[in-house]
Amino acid sequence: MTEFWENSFLDKQEMWGLEPARSAVLASDLFKEKLVKNVLVPGAGYGRNAQVFRHSGMDVEGIEISKTAIELGKKNYGDTIPIHHGSATDMPFNDKKYDGIFCYALIHLLDQKDRKKLIHDCYNQLTQGGLMVFTTITKAARTYGHGTEIGKDRFEMFGGVKMFFYDAETIQEEFGNVGLLSVTEVQEAFPFYFITCKKG
Repeated sequence: MTEFWENSFLDKQEMWGLEPARSAVLASDLFKEKLVKNVLVPGAGYGRNAQVFRHSGMDVEGIEISKTAIELGKKNYGDTIPIHHGSATDMPFNDKKYDGIFCYALIHLLDQKDRKKLIHDCYNQLTQGGLMVFTTITKAARTYGHGTEIGKDRFEMFGGVKMFFYDAETIQEEFGNVGLLSVTEVQEAFPFYFITCKKG
């Protein structure tokens, strides 16, 4: 999967642009309301979503597997946000605790074992009372059921991308024991769930 993202990041930068995703803006508003001071962004990409938290006055760190994405981030934003180079599935990268964690469109690219690990690693790095927000594709997406089925609700498509599609039941299964607060729907390029959890 790394090679796929490395080879297509320039195209994706043009596709995504520099404006944050709607979910990132919603998460930033939530974090501001709850007085979040520092944020971790696993799967930070080239930083377009991480910047919205920084602009709201929060300290931000990221995790990103793609060196290409990290370099694009430096080109566009300088060294405004420290980025740990590596896979979010290898968390934690430090022993720091965060008031907020925002993970955009990453969790559904992982298999069940890695999804579970990422969710619990994020939860473990929250401060008491901290919030984490995950966005993930839903079964309402037009791509659901396309490609090669490689597991329940998981398909391989787009030249090698493996994608898991969530519904209410699997959200409860995977997030129910990590302080699940709410699940709302948000329209991005695909229909997404906006999943909010709280520690404590």
